[in-house]
Amino acid sequence: MLSASTKHMRDITLEELLAAGCHFGHQVNRRNPKADEYIFEERAGVHIINLEKTREGLIKAGEQMKQLGSERAYVVVVGTKRQAQQIVEEQVKRAREAGANGLFYVTTRWVGGTLTNFSEVSKNFKKLVKLNEFLAAGNKNGEYTKHEMLLFERERDKLNMFYEGIMNMDRIPDALCIIGTQLEQTAVAEARSNGVDIIGIVDTNSDPRVVDYPIPANDDAVGSIQLITEYLVDSWIEGAKEAVVNEEKARAAEVKAINEAEKKAAEPKKETPKEVEKAPKKAVKEEKTA
Repeated sequence: MLSASTKHMRDITLEELLAAGCHFGHQVNRRNPKADEYIFEERAGVHIINLEKTREGLIKAGEQMKQLGSERAYVVVVGTKRQAQQIVEEQVKRAREAGANGLFYVTTRWVGGTLTNFSEVSKNFKKLVKLNEFLAAGNKNGEYTKHEMLLFERERDKLNMFYEGIMNMDRIPDALCIIGTQLEQTAVAEARSNGVDIIGIVDTNSDPRVVDYPIPANDDAVGSIQLITEYLVDSWIEGAKEAVVNEEKARAAEVKAINEAEKKAAEPKKETPKEVEKAPKKAVKEEKTA
Protein backbone atom coordinates (compact mmCIF):
# COMPACT_ATOMS: atom_id res chain seq x y z
CA MET A 1 0.00 0.00 0.00
CA LEU A 2 1.03 3.59 -0.58
CA SER A 3 2.52 5.43 2.36
CA ALA A 4 2.11 9.15 2.87
CA SER A 5 5.85 9.78 2.54
CA THR A 6 7.24 10.91 -0.80
CA LYS A 7 10.68 11.05 -2.37
CA HIS A 8 12.05 13.01 -5.27
CA MET A 9 12.26 11.37 -8.68
CA ARG A 10 15.58 9.60 -9.06
CA ASP A 11 18.02 10.88 -11.61
CA ILE A 12 18.78 8.84 -14.71
CA THR A 13 22.38 8.84 -15.93
CA LEU A 14 23.87 8.55 -19.41
CA GLU A 15 25.85 5.56 -18.14
CA GLU A 16 22.64 3.72 -17.23
CA LEU A 17 21.15 4.44 -20.64
CA LEU A 18 24.33 3.29 -22.37
CA ALA A 19 24.52 0.06 -20.36
CA ALA A 20 20.87 -0.70 -21.19
CA GLY A 21 21.55 -0.35 -24.93
CA CYS A 22 19.22 2.62 -25.37
CA HIS A 23 21.60 4.17 -27.93
CA PHE A 24 21.20 1.57 -30.69
CA GLY A 25 18.81 2.70 -33.42
CA HIS A 26 17.74 0.90 -36.57
CA GLN A 27 19.69 0.28 -39.75
CA VAL A 28 20.39 3.38 -41.82
CA ASN A 29 18.03 2.30 -44.62
CA ARG A 30 15.10 2.24 -42.16
CA ARG A 31 15.65 5.82 -40.98
CA ASN A 32 12.70 8.18 -40.60
CA PRO A 33 13.92 11.69 -41.58
CA LYS A 34 11.67 13.20 -38.90
CA ALA A 35 13.81 11.49 -36.24
CA ASP A 36 17.07 13.08 -37.47
CA GLU A 37 17.32 15.45 -34.51
CA TYR A 38 17.78 12.44 -32.21
CA ILE A 39 20.52 10.71 -34.25
CA PHE A 40 24.07 11.18 -32.99
CA GLU A 41 25.96 9.33 -35.71
CA GLU A 42 26.03 6.33 -38.04
CA ARG A 43 28.15 3.35 -37.05
CA ALA A 44 28.52 0.17 -39.14
CA GLY A 45 25.28 0.87 -40.99
CA VAL A 46 23.32 1.48 -37.77
CA HIS A 47 22.17 4.82 -36.39
CA ILE A 48 23.30 5.73 -32.88
CA ILE A 49 20.82 7.71 -30.80
CA ASN A 50 21.96 10.79 -28.89
CA LEU A 51 21.60 9.69 -25.25
CA GLU A 52 21.47 13.26 -24.01
CA LYS A 53 18.24 13.59 -25.98
CA THR A 54 17.09 10.24 -24.57
CA ARG A 55 17.71 11.41 -21.00
CA GLU A 56 15.98 14.73 -21.63
CA GLY A 57 12.91 13.03 -23.12
CA LEU A 58 12.75 10.40 -20.39
CA ILE A 59 12.87 12.98 -17.61
CA LYS A 60 10.07 15.01 -19.22
CA ALA A 61 7.99 11.86 -19.69
CA GLY A 62 8.65 10.87 -16.08
CA GLU A 63 7.49 14.28 -14.86
CA GLN A 64 4.29 13.88 -16.86
CA MET A 65 3.69 10.37 -15.47
CA LYS A 66 4.21 11.72 -11.97
CA GLN A 67 1.72 14.53 -12.63
CA LEU A 68 -0.85 12.08 -13.99
CA GLY A 69 -0.36 9.81 -10.98
CA SER A 70 -0.90 12.72 -8.59
CA GLU A 71 -4.14 13.59 -10.41
CA ARG A 72 -5.53 10.04 -10.10
CA ALA A 73 -5.61 9.87 -13.90
CA TYR A 74 -5.89 6.75 -16.10
CA VAL A 75 -2.90 5.64 -18.20
CA VAL A 76 -2.66 2.57 -20.44
CA VAL A 77 0.82 1.15 -21.02
CA VAL A 78 0.90 -0.45 -24.47
CA GLY A 79 3.66 -2.97 -25.21
CA THR A 80 2.72 -5.69 -27.69
CA LYS A 81 6.27 -6.49 -28.82
CA ARG A 82 7.43 -9.88 -27.64
CA GLN A 83 10.33 -8.27 -25.73
CA ALA A 84 8.00 -5.80 -23.99
CA GLN A 85 5.01 -7.95 -23.01
CA GLN A 86 6.25 -9.44 -19.74
CA ILE A 87 8.03 -6.26 -18.67
CA VAL A 88 4.94 -4.11 -19.17
CA GLU A 89 2.63 -6.51 -17.33
CA GLU A 90 5.04 -6.92 -14.40
CA GLN A 91 5.63 -3.19 -14.01
CA VAL A 92 1.93 -2.29 -14.09
CA LYS A 93 1.14 -5.01 -11.56
CA ARG A 94 3.98 -3.69 -9.37
CA ALA A 95 2.29 -0.27 -9.36
CA ARG A 96 -1.06 -1.83 -8.48
CA GLU A 97 0.47 -3.82 -5.63
CA ALA A 98 1.93 -0.56 -4.33
CA GLY A 99 -1.60 0.87 -4.30
CA ALA A 100 -1.01 3.20 -7.26
CA ASN A 101 -4.22 2.48 -9.15
CA GLY A 102 -5.23 3.91 -12.52
CA LEU A 103 -2.48 2.19 -14.53
CA PHE A 104 -3.58 -0.38 -17.13
CA TYR A 105 -1.82 -2.44 -19.80
CA VAL A 106 -2.24 -3.97 -23.26
CA THR A 107 0.33 -6.61 -24.24
CA THR A 108 -1.29 -8.79 -26.91
CA ARG A 109 -2.87 -6.53 -29.51
CA TRP A 110 -4.44 -3.11 -29.49
CA VAL A 111 -8.10 -3.67 -30.32
CA GLY A 112 -9.31 -1.05 -32.80
CA GLY A 113 -12.01 1.15 -31.30
CA THR A 114 -10.74 0.90 -27.72
CA LEU A 115 -10.73 4.71 -27.61
CA THR A 116 -12.85 5.75 -30.60
CA ASN A 117 -15.67 3.30 -29.82
CA PHE A 118 -15.17 2.81 -26.11
CA SER A 119 -18.86 2.33 -25.26
CA GLU A 120 -19.03 -0.76 -27.48
CA VAL A 121 -15.59 -2.22 -26.68
CA SER A 122 -16.16 -1.79 -22.95
CA LYS A 123 -19.08 -4.23 -23.18
CA ASN A 124 -16.44 -6.93 -23.59
CA PHE A 125 -14.82 -5.71 -20.34
CA LYS A 126 -18.07 -6.28 -18.46
CA LYS A 127 -18.56 -9.64 -20.15
CA LEU A 128 -15.08 -10.73 -19.08
CA VAL A 129 -15.66 -9.62 -15.48
CA LYS A 130 -18.92 -11.62 -15.34
CA LEU A 131 -17.29 -14.71 -16.87
CA ASN A 132 -14.48 -14.54 -14.32
CA GLU A 133 -16.98 -14.30 -11.47
CA PHE A 134 -19.10 -17.12 -12.90
CA LEU A 135 -16.17 -19.51 -13.43
CA ALA A 136 -14.70 -18.66 -10.01
CA ALA A 137 -18.01 -19.64 -8.38
CA GLY A 138 -18.04 -22.95 -10.27
CA ASN A 139 -20.90 -25.06 -11.59
CA LYS A 140 -22.27 -25.76 -8.12
CA ASN A 141 -25.80 -26.75 -9.09
CA GLY A 142 -24.74 -28.72 -12.14
CA GLU A 143 -26.75 -26.46 -14.44
CA TYR A 144 -24.20 -26.78 -17.23
CA THR A 145 -22.50 -29.77 -18.83
CA LYS A 146 -18.72 -30.17 -18.87
CA HIS A 147 -18.71 -29.22 -22.53
CA GLU A 148 -20.65 -26.01 -21.84
CA MET A 149 -18.25 -25.10 -19.01
CA LEU A 150 -15.33 -25.70 -21.36
CA LEU A 151 -16.88 -23.29 -23.88
CA PHE A 152 -17.26 -20.67 -21.15
CA GLU A 153 -13.59 -21.10 -20.24
CA ARG A 154 -12.49 -20.75 -23.87
CA GLU A 155 -14.53 -17.58 -24.25
CA ARG A 156 -13.03 -16.21 -21.03
CA ASP A 157 -9.48 -17.02 -22.21
CA LYS A 158 -10.09 -15.33 -25.57
CA LEU A 159 -11.37 -12.15 -23.92
CA ASN A 160 -8.56 -12.30 -21.37
CA MET A 161 -6.00 -12.27 -24.14
CA PHE A 162 -7.12 -8.82 -25.30
CA TYR A 163 -8.74 -7.17 -22.29
CA GLU A 164 -7.21 -8.59 -19.10
CA GLY A 165 -5.12 -5.49 -18.47
CA ILE A 166 -7.90 -2.96 -19.15
CA MET A 167 -11.11 -4.73 -18.11
CA ASN A 168 -11.51 -2.54 -15.00
CA MET A 169 -11.13 0.70 -16.96
CA ASP A 170 -14.49 2.48 -16.75
CA ARG A 171 -13.65 5.41 -19.02
CA ILE A 172 -11.26 6.53 -21.73
CA PRO A 173 -7.72 6.96 -20.34
CA ASP A 174 -6.02 10.33 -20.01
CA ALA A 175 -2.82 9.09 -21.65
CA LEU A 176 -1.18 6.16 -23.45
CA CYS A 177 2.38 5.11 -22.68
CA ILE A 178 3.54 3.24 -25.77
CA ILE A 179 6.59 0.99 -26.10
CA GLY A 180 7.45 1.37 -29.79
CA THR A 181 5.14 3.91 -31.40
CA GLN A 182 5.93 2.74 -34.95
CA LEU A 183 4.30 -0.65 -34.26
CA GLU A 184 1.24 0.81 -32.50
CA GLN A 185 -0.01 3.16 -35.19
CA THR A 186 -3.69 2.34 -34.55
CA ALA A 187 -3.34 3.22 -30.87
CA VAL A 188 -1.47 6.42 -31.77
CA ALA A 189 -4.17 7.45 -34.29
CA GLU A 190 -7.00 6.80 -31.81
CA ALA A 191 -5.23 8.71 -29.05
CA ARG A 192 -4.65 11.71 -31.31
CA SER A 193 -8.24 11.78 -32.53
CA ASN A 194 -9.52 11.67 -28.92
CA GLY A 195 -7.13 14.22 -27.45
CA VAL A 196 -5.37 11.59 -25.33
CA ASP A 197 -1.73 12.38 -24.49
CA ILE A 198 0.92 10.01 -25.83
CA ILE A 199 4.12 9.13 -24.00
CA GLY A 200 6.25 6.83 -26.12
CA ILE A 201 9.59 5.28 -26.96
CA VAL A 202 10.52 6.59 -30.40
CA ASP A 203 13.20 4.71 -32.36
CA THR A 204 15.00 6.04 -35.46
CA ASN A 205 12.34 4.56 -37.76
CA SER A 206 9.49 6.44 -36.04
CA ASP A 207 7.88 9.86 -36.35
CA PRO A 208 8.40 11.68 -33.03
CA ARG A 209 6.01 14.47 -34.01
CA VAL A 210 2.92 12.32 -33.37
CA VAL A 211 4.01 11.80 -29.74
CA ASP A 212 3.46 14.41 -27.03
CA TYR A 213 6.32 13.15 -24.84
CA PRO A 214 8.81 11.31 -27.10
CA ILE A 215 11.64 9.27 -25.59
CA PRO A 216 14.21 8.64 -28.35
CA ALA A 217 15.59 5.19 -27.59
CA ASN A 218 15.98 1.59 -28.69
CA ASP A 219 12.49 0.05 -28.62
CA ASP A 220 13.69 -3.52 -29.28
CA ALA A 221 16.32 -4.23 -26.61
CA VAL A 222 15.01 -5.79 -23.39
CA GLY A 223 17.41 -3.72 -21.28
CA SER A 224 16.22 -0.46 -22.84
CA ILE A 225 12.53 -1.34 -22.45
CA GLN A 226 13.08 -2.49 -18.85
CA LEU A 227 14.95 0.65 -17.77
CA ILE A 228 12.53 3.10 -19.37
CA THR A 229 9.33 1.32 -18.32
CA GLU A 230 10.56 0.92 -14.75
CA TYR A 231 11.49 4.60 -14.55
CA LEU A 232 8.07 5.70 -15.84
CA VAL A 233 6.21 3.40 -13.45
CA ASP A 234 8.36 4.63 -10.55
CA SER A 235 7.34 8.18 -11.51
CA TRP A 236 3.67 7.12 -11.56
CA ILE A 237 3.93 5.54 -8.10
CA GLU A 238 5.60 8.67 -6.77
CA GLY A 239 2.79 10.81 -8.15
CA ALA A 240 0.21 8.52 -6.54
CA LYS A 241 2.00 8.91 -3.19
CA GLU A 242 1.87 12.66 -3.64
CA ALA A 243 -1.89 12.37 -4.17
CA VAL A 244 -2.18 10.52 -0.84
CA VAL A 245 -0.25 13.30 0.93
CA ASN A 246 -2.45 16.00 -0.62
CA GLU A 247 -5.64 14.12 0.23
CA GLU A 248 -4.53 13.64 3.85
CA LYS A 249 -3.71 17.34 4.14
CA ALA A 250 -7.10 18.27 2.72
CA ARG A 251 -8.83 15.83 5.08
CA ALA A 252 -6.92 17.21 8.08
CA ALA A 253 -7.80 20.78 7.11
CA GLU A 254 -11.48 19.81 6.78
CA VAL A 255 -11.52 18.10 10.19
CA LYS A 256 -9.80 21.12 11.74
CA ALA A 257 -12.36 23.49 10.23
CA ILE A 258 -15.26 21.32 11.52
CA ASN A 259 -13.76 21.13 15.02
CA GLU A 260 -13.23 24.89 15.15
CA ALA A 261 -16.80 25.50 14.00
CA GLU A 262 -18.19 23.11 16.65
CA LYS A 263 -16.01 24.68 19.34
CA LYS A 264 -17.19 28.14 18.38
CA ALA A 265 -20.83 27.04 18.40
CA ALA A 266 -20.46 25.50 21.89
CA GLU A 267 -18.97 28.64 23.45
CA PRO A 268 -21.42 30.85 25.47
CA LYS A 269 -22.39 33.95 23.58
CA LYS A 270 -20.59 37.02 24.91
CA GLU A 271 -22.66 40.16 25.35
CA THR A 272 -21.44 43.23 23.55
CA PRO A 273 -21.02 46.54 25.49
CA LYS A 274 -24.21 47.89 23.87
CA GLU A 275 -26.20 44.83 24.97
CA VAL A 276 -24.87 45.22 28.56
CA GLU A 277 -25.90 48.92 28.56
CA LYS A 278 -29.42 48.16 27.31
CA ALA A 279 -30.04 45.40 29.89
CA PRO A 280 -30.77 47.65 32.95
CA LYS A 281 -33.06 49.92 30.88
CA LYS A 282 -34.98 46.86 29.72
CA ALA A 283 -35.42 45.68 33.33
CA VAL A 284 -36.73 49.13 34.47
CA LYS A 285 -39.21 49.18 31.57
CA GLU A 286 -40.50 45.74 32.54
CA GLU A 287 -41.01 46.87 36.20
CA LYS A 288 -43.03 49.92 35.12
CA THR A 289 -45.18 47.77 32.88
CA ALA A 290 -45.88 45.40 35.77
